[in-house]
Amino acid sequence: MEIFKLIPPQDPRVQTLVAPFSDDMLKDTDIKDRKELSDKMFKTMNKYSGLGLSANQCGLPFRMFVMGDNLLLENRRKITAFNPKIIPKLATDLRYKEQILMKEGCLTFPFLFLNISRPRIVEVEYEDIDGKLIKEDLDGMFSRIFQHEYDHMQGIVFTDRVSKLKLDMAKKKQMKMVKEYAKKVGNHMSEGGKKS
Repeated sequence: MEIFKLIPPQDPRVQTLVAPFSDDMLKDTDIKDRKELSDKMFKTMNKYSGLGLSANQCGLPFRMFVMGDNLLLENRRKITAFNPKIIPKLATDLRYKEQILMKEGCLTFPFLFLNISRPRIVEVEYEDIDGKLIKEDLDGMFSRIFQHEYDHMQGIVFTDRVSKLKLDMAKKKQMKMVKEYAKKVGNHMSEGGKKS
């Protein structure tokens, strides 16, 4: 099974609200069903060492994402979310009020990391690969990843959630990391080409 290609951040599909998913949307593709789409999305996400991946990051017009499947996250729990929703809570509902500031990355923006404040706990709703409606509370990293991927469904990228100053500072660090990586890969490639 091949993987999907990630589209660049300048592609307008990354910042476009995604319409609700229905199974008949797959009939015009070479993807036979939700399970095959999910499997290919997880394979793509894992190839790039991600914790979550939205269909629109691959240029696909589907309101769905995958997340998890990592040894460090809830025993490799995997979620495939079709038509995801975050259930709004009243400000008086203290259980959902706590905010956590944490560094995030995004496969659309390699080597860019930003401190983003998000609710620690969210109540979510989504359809799984069988079309079954799931409603649950997510806490910690699963909550954060779900919120990040849900933002993609709304046409929001994580760079939209910080000030221009913080983004500019992070982009400077990103360029430094890209140069270090290119140098490392360049050295590795030249070492591989040497004859003994």
